[in-house]
Amino acid sequence: RLQEEEILLWRMALSRIGLSVLGRSGKKTVFASSSAAVAAPAQRRSLLTRADLPTHVVNTQYAVRGTLVLRALQLEKKLKEDKSFAASNPFQRITYCNIGNPQELGQIPISFFRQVLSLVENPALIPNAHQLSIPSDAVARAKYLLENISGGTGAYSNSAGLEVVREEVAKFIARRDGRPNDKSYSDPNNIFLSDGASPSVQRCLQLLIRPNSGDAIMIPIPQYPLYSATITLLGGSQAEYYLDESRGWGMTPAELQRSYDAAKAAGKNPKALAVINPGNPTGQCLSKEDIRGIIEFAHSRGLVLMADEVYQENVYIKDRRPFVSFKSVKHEMGPKYANLELMSFHSVSKGFVGECGKRAGYVEFDGIAEEVKEQYYKLASINLCPNVLGQVLLSLMVRPPAQGEPSHELYVRQRDAIYNSLMRRAQLVTSTMNTMEGVTCNEAEGAMYAFPQITLPPKAIETAKARNIAPDLLYCLELLDSTGICVVPGSGFGQREGTFHFRTTFLPQEEQLKSVLGNFKKFHADFMNRYK
Repeated sequence: RLQEEEILLWRMALSRIGLSVLGRSGKKTVFASSSAAVAAPAQRRSLLTRADLPTHVVNTQYAVRGTLVLRALQLEKKLKEDKSFAASNPFQRITYCNIGNPQELGQIPISFFRQVLSLVENPALIPNAHQLSIPSDAVARAKYLLENISGGTGAYSNSAGLEVVREEVAKFIARRDGRPNDKSYSDPNNIFLSDGASPSVQRCLQLLIRPNSGDAIMIPIPQYPLYSATITLLGGSQAEYYLDESRGWGMTPAELQRSYDAAKAAGKNPKALAVINPGNPTGQCLSKEDIRGIIEFAHSRGLVLMADEVYQENVYIKDRRPFVSFKSVKHEMGPKYANLELMSFHSVSKGFVGECGKRAGYVEFDGIAEEVKEQYYKLASINLCPNVLGQVLLSLMVRPPAQGEPSHELYVRQRDAIYNSLMRRAQLVTSTMNTMEGVTCNEAEGAMYAFPQITLPPKAIETAKARNIAPDLLYCLELLDSTGICVVPGSGFGQREGTFHFRTTFLPQEEQLKSVLGNFKKFHADFMNRYK
């Protein structure tokens, strides 16, 4: 209750705005206008409507989790809550092939990784680890990490990431690129950890783009929409270069030059060239010759090179074209290219690891000025630090059990089983797509996706236009409603005018994948017949 002196103060304040206290009713104090001339206050207008939001926010699109996924979530909820709907529906579950999320679709985690994570997260288990069948090398690794993590996993780390992890990443990069004894090849101080690779990409784009200044980033089409979304959000411009579908989604210097010249002619200022290798959504793998040409182009045009290499363990043509990092080729090309500014990205979410939910990745800077790295550190520090458990997992990815250690044999068996299954599934999906009417699909040389082109009947295109949606979105929506299979339309990644595609993962486990593809083929045949 208001004390009497408080009520007096309220009376004095209210009298100034034409209100008076009528009296008390129970615990309530009742106010009323003291003058009929005082108008009722206008209803407060919402300060946040779509019209009030920044244009860059409204214009940002991210198709991987857009319209299709929202519809899929609605269906999934209805299947769980409405028994009559579930009983009459042609499918009983949603198969999420829209995003590279392996463990959601049944991929088993690597045992060594989870064992070490468990001990680091709960050190009280260490004395009895042998009773839990946890190998001695997992115990030793957990102890080593805990000795180097001040405060354990519940404490903030350095904003750049734990030093012990950045040192492990630097050694991994040197081993990967055939320079294991060259301690100067990769410097932990040039490595910044993040919650997945995406925040690293976004921060690097923040360094590159001055809002509304005409700064442009050269990005591939098709591309992973992290790039287009972030560029839009930052007020930058896209300089699109098209991958050549007729050449296995290859890159050509001529197309890079066309894109660069078009940006210049439009008054834009190309700042960086982004390359995704292996490709997303297209799955192509670049040869060393391709990479040399790209480095030469970026160097001669004064462009920063952004090398998105998160799928480097997902190469299915290693005998023909193994993964080669941009960093290794740059250093092979000699001192002339030492000042080429290179930003390279990697993540625990892809490869055979597939630990998407742990959110861990990194960027390595090569040839980047110290004053620029200081600004990157400042951006990273705004979020305080990457999650520590993810950093631990990253350290395990870059230094798995070594040959001769107790966990090595199981690690290799699990790694190879996942990799070989992914390779078989990639071949199964692309070969199946190529048997479908009006569908052509390039070989998935790497990554986790196929990106087929589909020739849609004119009637389907007209129907989509009448509904004011993209024709490939119409196809994907009908696929979802008919089968529960969720894929992403090619319009969400960019494609040549007049062509239509969709991206699908090949992550459902092999037996389930066969069933998924059977349902896909049946839907496709029905769709083509219905719109003829």
